Amino acid sequence: MKIIAVGRNYIDHAKELNNPVPEKPVIFLKPDTAVLKDNKDFYYPEFSKDIHYEVEVVLRICNEGKHVSKKFAHKYYDSIGLGIDFTARDLQSDLKSKGLPWELAKAFDHSAIVSNMIFKEEFDDLQNLNISLQKNNETVQIGNTKDMIFDFDSLITFVSQYITLRKGDLIFTGTPAGVGPVKIGDKLEGFLEEKSMFTCQIK
Repeated sequence: MKIIAVGRNYIDHAKELNNPVPEKPVIFLKPDTAVLKDNKDFYYPEFSKDIHYEVEVVLRICNEGKHVSKKFAHKYYDSIGLGIDFTARDLQSDLKSKGLPWELAKAFDHSAIVSNMIFKEEFDDLQNLNISLQKNNETVQIGNTKDMIFDFDSLITFVSQYITLRKGDLIFTGTPAGVGPVKIGDKLEGFLEEKSMFTCQIK
């Protein structure tokens, strides 16, 4: 199982980080050791002083696929969940300034919260899903999948031209505006269509 993540997929988030709006999806990977499930605690890593939350819709791949055409892309994911792409923003800024890859800032252990998944048929409109994140019971991120630059099917089509999708893979589809830091003692809770999908205590 691999995690395929998408950066800068909401215009407002790209702008808040002073990044250009991409013409093609920005893709990076996280290993399976990044997964944090079952509402487990997140332990603040010693190598960073600026860990940020980024709430995202997560797709679960259900079929192997390569060079998937857009009209068939919907057949390659069966479930929707919610996650957090934790980012060591200080490491990322340093790496980007040197023209180096971001992996140390994005792919570290337990940097990918993953909720339980819900079969996609339970949603009326996948292109109109509300997501939000609360930190210490205050809403810090609000987004809707209709505001994505690249929708779910477009992402599957694009990624599969380069990377074979396998059953059980996860795609983190990008975060809306409002990202920010966490500190020890914080509690995060993510919502998909008003349903609480995960909680996480920062230790």
